[in-house]
Amino acid sequence: MALTPSHILFESATGCAIFKCVQVEEIGNKTPAVQESIKDLNKFGKMVQLVSFSPFKSAVDALQTCLDISEGVMNDHLKQLITLNLQKSKSILLGVSERGLAGSIMSETGITCDTGERTLELIRGIRLHSEKLLKGLSEGDMAKAQLGLGHSYSRSKVKFNVNRSDNMIIQAIALVDTLDKDVNTFAMRVREWYGWHFPELVKLAPDNITYAKLARFIKAKENLSEEHIEELTELLAGDETIARNILDASRASMGTQIGEMDMINIENFADRVVNLGEYRKNMHKYLIEKMHLVAPNVSALIGEVIGARLISHAGSLTNLAKYPASTVQILGAEKALFRALKTKGNTPKYGLIYHASAIQRAAPKNKGRMSRFLANKISIAARIDCFSDNTVTAGGQPNNKFGEVMAVQVEERLAFYETGKPPGKNIDAMKKALAAIEEQAGDQMDVDAEESGEDDEDSDEDDAEGGKAPMPNVLGASDLADKKSKKEGKKDKKEKKEKKEKKEKKEKKSKHSDGKEKKTKEDKVAKDAEKARRKAEKKAKKAGKA
Repeated sequence: MALTPSHILFESATGCAIFKCVQVEEIGNKTPAVQESIKDLNKFGKMVQLVSFSPFKSAVDALQTCLDISEGVMNDHLKQLITLNLQKSKSILLGVSERGLAGSIMSETGITCDTGERTLELIRGIRLHSEKLLKGLSEGDMAKAQLGLGHSYSRSKVKFNVNRSDNMIIQAIALVDTLDKDVNTFAMRVREWYGWHFPELVKLAPDNITYAKLARFIKAKENLSEEHIEELTELLAGDETIARNILDASRASMGTQIGEMDMINIENFADRVVNLGEYRKNMHKYLIEKMHLVAPNVSALIGEVIGARLISHAGSLTNLAKYPASTVQILGAEKALFRALKTKGNTPKYGLIYHASAIQRAAPKNKGRMSRFLANKISIAARIDCFSDNTVTAGGQPNNKFGEVMAVQVEERLAFYETGKPPGKNIDAMKKALAAIEEQAGDQMDVDAEESGEDDEDSDEDDAEGGKAPMPNVLGASDLADKKSKKEGKKDKKEKKEKKEKKEKKEKKSKHSDGKEKKTKEDKVAKDAEKARRKAEKKAKKAGKA
């Protein structure tokens, strides 16, 4: 049978309050009656009585308390309210709406809590009549406070770091894929449309964007002459031979004539295709910069585009970091996996990571092993990028040392599969990455020290001119020297301790060996004495018989 609370903790947008349940026996025996009487303030007001109400001091205080309650944490505001109005006793049973908060209250204050149906019904009634039960509130105040707190709570939940937003990467890679499809479709349309007038140009300019630029420049093939060779060469990236071939082909072309209005439409459409191709290049540059900022180690390991596809497919960098390596390995091949499980066939060995250069260069028999090893490294790199705070250096540059080291490991494993050369150990690679990060941080500290030294020199000159005493130079350098001396001192202490321990071990071993030798000598003497005694007894027996 569910227990009936003696007190109720009520959290609202205006503050926190404690109510006392007056009619305990009636509440405990007639739960349906409680549900009916909740709607009537006269009946419900006799069931509960306000003990204390602690309003929030500001909107920030209300938001922080709301966040703490949602996470099941009892902050100082709640703790003070409970400890001042309730004493630890067996007769007190505090009704709380959140289970996590009830657990933290019991652990910190020792007051037993209840989150049953009767508690929730009473809290529902208090919430319904809160404006009249709480002191100092007028009609409409609770709704305004709830609206403001709801907006601030929602903003705090969706708040993110603008510089490290993986959502921008997801949108960017989706747009790049869409632009690839659109550029290819529109370029084929330009080829078909302009091909009626100049069909020989298709074989001379296989690139889509280059073809659209040439079509926009040439227009009517009859007007092409020797004067246009230089401009054609610039459009063809300096290839003069192809420019002359285009000129020769235009003179002997089998294409049909096109009207002036039709040529204007072709030119406008080719211009759109060229602009779309340029926008696609700019979008690709933006994606690379964003990947270097958000996931530098994943980018250094498998490249920006494949890393962006993995993040997009997983939904976020956090989701990718939470995936095990086996899931990362087949990410993007879900249909093939479920088909294999349904038909009891062979499961796929790789998904999106198939396009990585390491797997492409691996032999067919080693592609599965290579994809498994690469997925393991991708999982580690994603976790470093997601949960580590050292992805950006002090100078604002992306820190991709772990990704570079793991990329070297992938190359070593690829060489091991091909030639049998043993790869290095993982612990050595991680130590190398950490040493590189420390060295980079030290270089940055040196740069900062030099800059501070220059500033100090300037200030010294100013002080000397003003008649003031000069300040000491290069404070950063002295700090670095102190740190180095401290490190050397720690190393010396460790070496001394190790030497002492070795000496003590040697002494213990020598003492132990000496004790063993003494024991063995004593045992030999005792054995010889026993043998002599036995021989004497035998001789005495023989003499007695005789």
